[in-house]
Amino acid sequence: MRVVSLVPSLTEAVAVTVPGALVGATDWCSHPAGLDVTRVGGTKNPDVPRVVALAPDLVVANEEENRAPDLAALRAAGIEVLVTEVRTLEQAFRELARVLAACGAGRPRWLDEAEAAWRDAPRPAARLRAAVPIWRRPWMVLGRDTFAGDVLARLGVDNAYADHTERYPRVPVEELTSADLDLVVLPDEPYRFTHEDGPEAFPDTPVALVGGRHLTWYGPSLVEAPAVLSGALQAADR
Repeated sequence: MRVVSLVPSLTEAVAVTVPGALVGATDWCSHPAGLDVTRVGGTKNPDVPRVVALAPDLVVANEEENRAPDLAALRAAGIEVLVTEVRTLEQAFRELARVLAACGAGRPRWLDEAEAAWRDAPRPAARLRAAVPIWRRPWMVLGRDTFAGDVLARLGVDNAYADHTERYPRVPVEELTSADLDLVVLPDEPYRFTHEDGPEAFPDTPVALVGGRHLTWYGPSLVEAPAVLSGALQAADR
């Protein structure tokens, strides 16, 4: 198999499970470390001719990460494109198995370990209500029907904007700071929130800084995600 991945988390899953199959990936595909494949641009603006020139047997993509016109152009060039939809943890497990099977792989041990880790995920004594900003200037938060929202809910954190009509609504920071929240969760992607950039906007609310790879990626990182995220949530100054 010759595979091109247009999704960072799927890139990691394929590279770890089917060594040598991956021939192309996006500029944002940072894992596994040292991945040596042809880079084909971004998730939203892949270089379609470069992908075609790699002559892949399969391109793996995602309905949210990638744009329909790019995927249509690849199909028009005669390339098979597998498009995933991942909005819950259970969907992630199913779609990972489907992608890896399409790449010619059996079910990997890490996928079983990930399912087991989430079955035994830490359960807090009390649930917390949180906002989850994902961008700044303008401020945007997780809204309805998101994978990251489902992940947090399984760890006892309820998204305050889970019933919003939009999946990633823009919300004025004044609304966030005046909301009845137990916690603000700041990931380091897509916007790179840090100790110096983000928490200062919420002086009266505990803030948890979390790794975006553990919060939003569906792949081998799911094995350690429950423990890592739980630790970061518990470390928030409350």
